Amino acid sequence: MPFLFTKTDIPDVLVVEPKVFPDARGFFVELYKASDFKKAGLDVSFVQVNQSRSQKNVLRGLHYQLNPKAQAKLVSVVRGEIFDVAVDIRKGSPTFGKWVGERLSETNKRMLYIPTGFAHGFCALSDEVELMYYCSCEYAAECERSIVWNDPTIHVAWPIMDTILSPKDSGGKMLSQADNNFVFSAC
Repeated sequence: MPFLFTKTDIPDVLVVEPKVFPDARGFFVELYKASDFKKAGLDVSFVQVNQSRSQKNVLRGLHYQLNPKAQAKLVSVVRGEIFDVAVDIRKGSPTFGKWVGERLSETNKRMLYIPTGFAHGFCALSDEVELMYYCSCEYAAECERSIVWNDPTIHVAWPIMDTILSPKDSGGKMLSQADNNFVFSAC
């Protein structure tokens, strides 16, 4: 299998490490292969791929889409380095309100798999960052929601001090007040 799937402190969020095939010309890497993901227990189909570019200290998030348009995401970095965060917002989950974060970069080629029921955000650590992320559901503005990046009940330990935010991200709601229709299922 060309992927290594590693559970984080929140077991549903996975670090995905693809096998890189380097040679004198550069490298080749598979970023997603449905059959390998299915073998690892991730029976997810991606229907939209997004590309994002940010400058250093840009912080985007914490974003999610409500059911029935909830999105699982597979986040990868094409250029630069980010600190990528997933926050469990599934009501009744033993890890509700907890977060995990991973450094993803063009060098380490790691990706983060974020299932539905999680808010997602990242901050740019290098001068310029480009990332691609695969989504299991198409963007639906009417279902888009945002939790404020610095909610003290979540207390994400962002590795930057001077954040550059959009009005949407600075105006996100606290987790306790956020519109949320996710319920944890132990199945």
